Amino acid sequence: MWIILSLLTAFFAAFRIILTKHGLNKKINVYVIAWASIFFGTIFLSLMLFFIEIPKITSDFWLGLLVSGTINIFAILLFTKAINQSEISLSIPLTNISPILLLLTSFIILGEFPNTFGLIGILLIVIGTYTLNIKQKKNGFWQPFKELTKHKAAKYIFISIILWSIAANFDKIGVRGSSPLFWAICFMGYVALGLTVIMVIKAKNFMKDIKSNMKILLPIGFVNGLSSICHMTAISLTLVNYVISIKRTSSIMVVIMGALLFKEKGLKERLLAVIIMTLGVIMISLG
Repeated sequence: MWIILSLLTAFFAAFRIILTKHGLNKKINVYVIAWASIFFGTIFLSLMLFFIEIPKITSDFWLGLLVSGTINIFAILLFTKAINQSEISLSIPLTNISPILLLLTSFIILGEFPNTFGLIGILLIVIGTYTLNIKQKKNGFWQPFKELTKHKAAKYIFISIILWSIAANFDKIGVRGSSPLFWAICFMGYVALGLTVIMVIKAKNFMKDIKSNMKILLPIGFVNGLSSICHMTAISLTLVNYVISIKRTSSIMVVIMGALLFKEKGLKERLLAVIIMTLGVIMISLG
């Protein structure tokens, strides 16, 4: 069952990105899209409060919520902007770099250091990142890496995964001070509140944008909520690392969907790259 739930987590995560890209292609405001993905997901997740036991909350919960919640508000905005400004089959695979940064921040914040599996995983992720623009090798050995720095979307992705690599450690602290599902509900509620404030300030005519695009916005949040529920249920049935390993296959799904639905080019190179990167993530997770 945990395998099925983990695969569903990956699918819903990939599908949310596809729906987000579709909405952005329809010229829906970036701030509205980012808000909808969390706000409607929060409403859906909140229904779970009727079926779970409210845990005893400690100071760790409030620390995790304040730090991770605040960081995620900005990370989600940057991530949404990246999807808006680039082909998803190029930008989304870059999120697989996050485990490398997480290993670094985990060492600094939690004192955790990667083992042999982790080091091999890092190497595979670097190779996969290089493969994303392998055709540029003809212009110099380092050109595939340099090519990434030319894309504004790539810069947004890099900043967002740096933020997420820090926030993930405080997620762990927050869960430790409550429970996985209760944390997910409160965390999304906090982020939704922050995104609401930013949307009101930044997005002109946001109410009109929301009302006229509800058929697109509502499913984004709904799918995001489904992904969170499947994820939390899966980690309650097995080791977190196993779930994360399968969840990372969402990048492969995004690359394939991007080619099929949005006619994005370079499928062969990008699919190979994301498979190599995903293997690297799995090595790190299993380590």
